[in-house]
Amino acid sequence: MGLFSRFSSDMGIDLGTANTLIYVASRGVVLAEPSVVAVDQQTRQPLAFGEAARQMIGRTPQSIHAIRPLRDGVIADFEIAELMLKHFIQQGHGGKYLVSPLIVISIPSGVTNIERRAVMEAASRAGAREVRLIEEPIAAAIGAGLPVTEPTGSMVIDIGGGTTEIAVLALRGIVVAETVRTAGDELNEAISAYMKKVHNLIIGEHSAEQLKIQIGSAFPTRLTLNKQEVRGRHLLSGLPRVLSVRAEEVRESMSEPLGVIVESIKRILERTPPELAADIADRGIVLTGGGALLPGIDALITHETGIAAHIAEDPLRCVAHGIGKVLEEYKRFERTLSSGLERPTDTNG
Repeated sequence: MGLFSRFSSDMGIDLGTANTLIYVASRGVVLAEPSVVAVDQQTRQPLAFGEAARQMIGRTPQSIHAIRPLRDGVIADFEIAELMLKHFIQQGHGGKYLVSPLIVISIPSGVTNIERRAVMEAASRAGAREVRLIEEPIAAAIGAGLPVTEPTGSMVIDIGGGTTEIAVLALRGIVVAETVRTAGDELNEAISAYMKKVHNLIIGEHSAEQLKIQIGSAFPTRLTLNKQEVRGRHLLSGLPRVLSVRAEEVRESMSEPLGVIVESIKRILERTPPELAADIADRGIVLTGGGALLPGIDALITHETGIAAHIAEDPLRCVAHGIGKVLEEYKRFERTLSSGLERPTDTNG
């Protein structure tokens, strides 16, 4: 890439609603942090990024606000997203400022042109010399080792924090896809709503997520723990209370958002060309993203579709590793990239 590249390291960014991962060429994944920024309300100056900022959610005074600048997989707060990207890019380069890399960023397949432009502008203002975009399902499939460059049908479901990406791919492109704005965040919200409705207990976002991680499941399965204590504020008394919650309750609370995801998977399968559908029936469905770690999610999808679902190796980092492969084999995968505005939006769920 010329003289300029000798003084910079090209990088890939999995810019997610819940977490941001950075892959630097020849070094691998160098950063994995929550997509959160703690900001002084009066000055709008950032006070903390990543995990340090996430620890502040629900625990800050009125003068400090812990912000997640992405919502449903797209930028909701441009200014804060730019600050976060600038900080993470700097961290990815070992704290050095004098870099100007080529950056490949993953985006949901169903975003609008305005949302695409916002991502590109934020990355450019954060210091990139060139920005290319790759749709998350393609990056996830590449990272999972699926034969996306071949005339063979592959199906990938990437369950993130803000969106679930469902796509059938072949010959370096998406044949049919749907972006469902139901994912990990909605599962957490469903748990919180259940606790409030059934137990009159108000719990925070972090507590709901911990219940999901510790005893949550998508399908009846053997769990190490069957109960978990949760702390919150009782709706009637207004006082702190500790409650023991059963695993079955957590599974029940998540049934509605999980049902939305399953119905979307069925719609995509119905729209898949017969030859590719035959490939998928033979090869199965691959699950990536943080949601793939929910126990029983593969069993639920297999049960509902009749097609074997498999969890990819290292599902949390599949998108980042996929972008990394694109960087390392740029000529082979260049056709999977866009410069921003080529793909029309017709895949929203």
